[in-house]
Amino acid sequence: MSVLENFDSWKDFLGDRLHQAQGQGMSDRAVNELAFEIGNYLATQVDAQNDQETILRELWNVADDHEQHAIAKMMVKLVQNEGNQA
Repeated sequence: MSVLENFDSWKDFLGDRLHQAQGQGMSDRAVNELAFEIGNYLATQVDAQNDQETILRELWNVADDHEQHAIAKMMVKLVQNEGNQA
């Protein structure tokens, strides 16, 4: 099963990657920019696997660049307490 098939699994996966990046010293600004790039890739290259991803894709597609950066930043905030924080 792909992590994209279940939104909770996806959030755990993102949380793990976030904690890993922060543990390696990546700045918040760099994390947010990477989240923007991932969001753009997912919205344009990957089929949504569940209702939550469909909604995120639709929001991303109607948003301007500034709003897309805000969505990416909110996704980072959403997953900050997800995954293994070891």
